[in-house]
Amino acid sequence: MNDWPKYWDAWIGREARAADRLDEALAARWLATLDLPAPDGAEMPQGIHFALCTPEAPTAMLGEDGHPARSDDPAGIYPPIDLPRRMWVGSEIAFLKPLAIADRVEKLTRVASFEGKEGRNGRLAFLRLDHEFAVDGEPAIREAQTLVYREAAASNAPLSPPAARTPAFDPREWDRVRTITPGEALLFRFSALTFNTHRIHYDAPYAREMERYRGLVVHGPLIATLLLQELANIAGPNTLSHFAFSARSPAIAGDVMHLAVRATDDGFECAALNAAGTPLTQANARAKAQR
Repeated sequence: MNDWPKYWDAWIGREARAADRLDEALAARWLATLDLPAPDGAEMPQGIHFALCTPEAPTAMLGEDGHPARSDDPAGIYPPIDLPRRMWVGSEIAFLKPLAIADRVEKLTRVASFEGKEGRNGRLAFLRLDHEFAVDGEPAIREAQTLVYREAAASNAPLSPPAARTPAFDPREWDRVRTITPGEALLFRFSALTFNTHRIHYDAPYAREMERYRGLVVHGPLIATLLLQELANIAGPNTLSHFAFSARSPAIAGDVMHLAVRATDDGFECAALNAAGTPLTQANARAKAQR
């Protein structure tokens, strides 16, 4: 592992550019997926950037897990890390200006860092990507995204995470709570919106047999989007300046999920928790300064 950072230094600083248009059709599909009403005006809810400038690798270039296959292509930004399991474990997002219907959005992605570690269950590799979304040359969103790569699960490894046996979540600890049960249709629609072909989100046999999850895994950015929706219900639409989320435990489709928010001295604390009150995703947010 000590040789990894030096080897992967060649990828640090690589960049990729993409462009997209936030058209009425995409806006309508986003709102329908999240059961949201049409907003007043053209500005879309925070989080819509997850569905813009998505990867467009040809189907023939996808790997076994559904992600674009890794290679030594000098034009690529994803290094060919020899660890088969990949997860989006968190992001820190700065909202600079709202995205609106008809905006032409340009995205610049830069490989910021790579770090190899030894974990309890083997090798880990953390890749950080910095994204900037701009409209008419003016930055609108900046996001630092962290991906983790892990070793393959043993074929006889227990399915994870274990089911919550005893409901113990206490809503009195939070200012606002919404309880949902993410289902297969929601996961399918979010995968389609974000052009995400990672099989753990739609292929239950693969998720169980190959990656040893108990069921389909709810997307990290989907949970983040649902938390952003709850924050908007409290603070108002497009009022956040900062939002950071971190995955703590896989969320499984069909399990109860509590989306909880409470105010803090400098903003908001929020989380997605399972029936036992165990955090699945933790997050914090700050609102824009009032003029």
